[in-house]
Amino acid sequence: MTEEVAASEKGPNAWVQAIAALVVVGALGGGLYVIQQNDAKAADKPASCRLDDEDKKAAEKAKAAHRVSGTQLCTALNRADLPTLLGTPQEHALTAYGSDGSVRTAGAAEIPSPEGTVQLDTYTVKLSRSYDELPVAGMEDLLNEAESKTVLGHPAVLYSSRTFAISFDLSGSGKSDTGPGGIARALVVAPDTKDGGGSYELAIWRQDDVRPDDTALLRVAQEVLPLIPGWTTAG
Repeated sequence: MTEEVAASEKGPNAWVQAIAALVVVGALGGGLYVIQQNDAKAADKPASCRLDDEDKKAAEKAKAAHRVSGTQLCTALNRADLPTLLGTPQEHALTAYGSDGSVRTAGAAEIPSPEGTVQLDTYTVKLSRSYDELPVAGMEDLLNEAESKTVLGHPAVLYSSRTFAISFDLSGSGKSDTGPGGIARALVVAPDTKDGGGSYELAIWRQDDVRPDDTALLRVAQEVLPLIPGWTTAG
């Protein structure tokens, strides 16, 4: 998750704002993701995917249910050449982690939605999996700036999502403010060539709110998706 810290002086009551981004991705699944900041810029080594006791339990549960876990998605995403694929070869992962949540539908059903996230100086990248029964084909009619794609022989849709900037007053008043952020570009990909339901979603956005590079997104997809356990290679 991204985090940037900026300070602006306003007389004796200086506001120190922690800027985060909310990125609406997985629009059909209703996912809402909070991007929060960890100051890891001073770290000498790239971040690795954390795995605590709760993560281990979630991974075991996912394995028993024949599902991918958030830690597995994080591991697939957090490759040594990820910065190069993004076009920022001088950078390295500042934070990397997986999570295993779910999305509740209107019918009260719980749909597993694990995800892995890696943050660099310029980009944040998220890889998620939805176990709903919705095919990818047709999503382009429901998403912003959407276009149909074929990725590694799988049906896919490329689309845009708006981010929102949230600022917190860390001086103790508890005040916060929100405003428009930048654009995230996301790629929804069917887990198999038959597009029988469910999807992977790879999303990228920039800390400077510049529109992300679609070429970088597609490069990452080409290299990362085949590393996901259970990925079906097109014949």
